[in-house]
Amino acid sequence: MTKRYFSIIALAFGLIVGGTSAVMAEEGPEMPAAGTNVRDTASLQRGAKLFFNYCVGCHSLKYVRYSRIAEDLGLSEQDVMDNLNFTGAKFGETVVSHMPEDSAKEWFGKAPPDLSLEVRAKGQDWVFNYLNSFYLDPSRPVGWNNTIFANASMPNPLWELQGVQVAVKGKPDAQGESEVEKLELAQPGRLTPEQFKGATRDLTAFLEYAAEPAALQRQSMGVWVILFLAGFTFLAYMLKHEYWKDVH
Repeated sequence: MTKRYFSIIALAFGLIVGGTSAVMAEEGPEMPAAGTNVRDTASLQRGAKLFFNYCVGCHSLKYVRYSRIAEDLGLSEQDVMDNLNFTGAKFGETVVSHMPEDSAKEWFGKAPPDLSLEVRAKGQDWVFNYLNSFYLDPSRPVGWNNTIFANASMPNPLWELQGVQVAVKGKPDAQGESEVEKLELAQPGRLTPEQFKGATRDLTAFLEYAAEPAALQRQSMGVWVILFLAGFTFLAYMLKHEYWKDVH
């Protein structure tokens, strides 16, 4: 019986690992890791500052309240209302951009998406690399393009911090099209490349937090849940042993 259980567990593990490998293979080359840490409160605070200074003009966080941000990020109500709330919303309301949807569609072709669940949908590595992969492209209506999400309708909101990147393309193919081989910094920004990566890491960490604010409490409770399950398993085993000791 024991061997049978081990065989089942081994088979299940093999299917999980094989399925994960197949998904990774379909997704293509692995992106550089974002290296975010949602338990780093200082990083989340810096990310929140970036979001509310550069992103909230177009993007909302409709599932996150200002009061929850204050509680989770160790900020006071005054800190949030004075430094993060630029729309006149109440402390208990959700984060909603003040950009009119009709105007957004006219300017960008469609309304910018809500970012509450962006990291859960795309992953933190995707968001981090997307923020670092804008380059100048005069052929696009918005003047920018992106190697992670080509032909996006979004301009680079952080160009003043990053500077201006340009694409270095390879040789044209049979159709006359060239792929972007790498990006080069043509005009420095207010931050060095390493500082900018740190800033986008903080912004990604804040968006990761916004996608699941309860993750902070869930992770702290996880240890206690595992200890409870381990104790319960031990007691169940001892009870089973006591019931069955005279059967054999």
